[in-house]
Amino acid sequence: MKRFFAWIKRYISPVFVMLFVASFILWYIAKLGYTYTTDYTAKLNINGHHIDVPCVVEGVGTNLLNYKYKLGKRIRVTMDELDYRVSYSADSVRVVNIRPASLQKALSVRISDIKIISVGEIPSFPEAAVDKSERLD
Repeated sequence: MKRFFAWIKRYISPVFVMLFVASFILWYIAKLGYTYTTDYTAKLNINGHHIDVPCVVEGVGTNLLNYKYKLGKRIRVTMDELDYRVSYSADSVRVVNIRPASLQKALSVRISDIKIISVGEIPSFPEAAVDKSERLD
């Protein structure tokens, strides 16, 4: 392996490699200024119940990277901000079904730098996680 690197070093200048890496980094930073649409999994904390909801978001590349890596924590949403109904699952357990439009609105308020285009399938969770006084059905 040492012979390979010695052979490469003889034909490629270290200064060239360093400038090539610097140009790649500057190109990448310039590309982050463009607007992108991507899938994003929003990690939510709804009244203490943790769910992951797939979303399609649009925004500037720097903001998208910021929310992907900086917001690894859960976004706190309360049930009184959401429209939902309580129904029965196949096991005859009462579950909460959240309407996607209300969740999209609640997320848009919390994530103002990027646009929430759509919200994917929202998993249902047991009614025990919801305060009975907040139910809208």
